[in-house]
Amino acid sequence: MRIFDPHIHMTSRTTDDYQAMYDAGVRALVEPSFWLGQPRTSPASFFDYFDALLGWEPFRAAQYGIAHHCTLALNPKEANDPRCHPVLDALPRYLVKDSVVAVGEIGYDSMTPAEDTALAAQLQLAADHGLPALVHTPHRDKLAGLHRTLDVIRESHLPPERVLLDHLNETTVKDARDSGCWAGFSIYPDTKMDEDRMIAILRIHGTEKVLVNSAADWGRSDPLKTRKVGDAMLAAGFSDDDVDQVLWRNPVAFYGQSGRLQLDTAAPEPLHEGNSILRGGE
Repeated sequence: MRIFDPHIHMTSRTTDDYQAMYDAGVRALVEPSFWLGQPRTSPASFFDYFDALLGWEPFRAAQYGIAHHCTLALNPKEANDPRCHPVLDALPRYLVKDSVVAVGEIGYDSMTPAEDTALAAQLQLAADHGLPALVHTPHRDKLAGLHRTLDVIRESHLPPERVLLDHLNETTVKDARDSGCWAGFSIYPDTKMDEDRMIAILRIHGTEKVLVNSAADWGRSDPLKTRKVGDAMLAAGFSDDDVDQVLWRNPVAFYGQSGRLQLDTAAPEPLHEGNSILRGGE
């Protein structure tokens, strides 16, 4: 089983997670930029974080045979902090980087006017740079948030087939599918979706334009949830081809619209006396 996790925050995970993911079949992933758990206080902290997603995490992933890509954005939660707004002006110099395969996560957290502005601006950045967009649907007032999101997308220059609506559930899946956007589902131990609910959605709505992710982060989450969905699909009678479509071909097709996917990992760089962290050369 080959797996492409289209949304996982490896900054918050360990090297043991990388090894376990590889052993489970994960060969590629996308790491969206996101809120780190406490407020950033200046744009400079975003830029250091973006640099890590462009350099350090691909290096870590390559040590375990996994191709690492990222999406960059001003996330919805911090779009409400005026101190962070200069990030929008700086994003264009990051969005031209080779491993950036979308603008994201963008969307809504509390559905404020500031979030409206940031979402519209970043959809335009995606259109300007020929990139798709990864859109975070809010965890509260989910259906209202989806409808507000779709209104902004319709007013943008980005066509729906270049938009992935993530964190969907049973209340939002039909409207998301009807919009022409791609549908993303995050599988969690306690919140969001679980494997059984995902199987039920796949039975009703099929496997076309559906992406399943672990969205694993700092909190209680599981970077092997993609594999567990694949196993659950097989146990429920889905074919190997169905599993491959959901866990590999669909994320490749969506992020492949960037023209930047590199799915063959380079040979790991040599380590100094077996150290897992490179500490500088001669």
